Amino acid sequence: MEFIKTDLEGLYIIKPKLIEDERGLFTRTYCKNELLAVGLKTDFVQFNHSFNKKRGTVRGMHYQMPPYSETKLIRCVQGMVIDVAVDIRRNSPTFLKSVAVELSAENMLSILIPKGFAHGFQTLEDNTTLIYHHTEFFQADASAGLRPDDPELSISWPLPFVNISEKDKTQKLLNHNFKGI
Repeated sequence: MEFIKTDLEGLYIIKPKLIEDERGLFTRTYCKNELLAVGLKTDFVQFNHSFNKKRGTVRGMHYQMPPYSETKLIRCVQGMVIDVAVDIRRNSPTFLKSVAVELSAENMLSILIPKGFAHGFQTLEDNTTLIYHHTEFFQADASAGLRPDDPELSISWPLPFVNISEKDKTQKLLNHNFKGI
């Protein structure tokens, strides 16, 4: 696996090394030793599956409050998304900056999002599926979010929002009041 650094410390795009022949292909999508080799100590405790029926669906921007902050490894296994991570680490030089990456079944990229980031995505195709690996168990009382269309985040979503939960679209706007985690 190739770990591609982004402008946000600790956030990596992971490109798999494909072994291809007449049968098809084989690739590794997770290796604890390879993560350790680049200084990433992760133990995943929960895997989640997200299926999204319609192109333009938005989910996010979600995170868990400390002490339940989590690292996420996310991969698209069917369809295509724009996956977005926003740095919400209070003392980070890239506070409220974001990275967007296209994840698809075809490109087989993953994104490794460290603790202290909000995460969301928008589907670019109908019937899109993502697999999430989490380093913390879901804690409903620690669950939090940012509004995906908040002007202060300046996220350039490629499509109009077609389907978004009531919870996500009614998150409060930051209005320069958000202090981070």
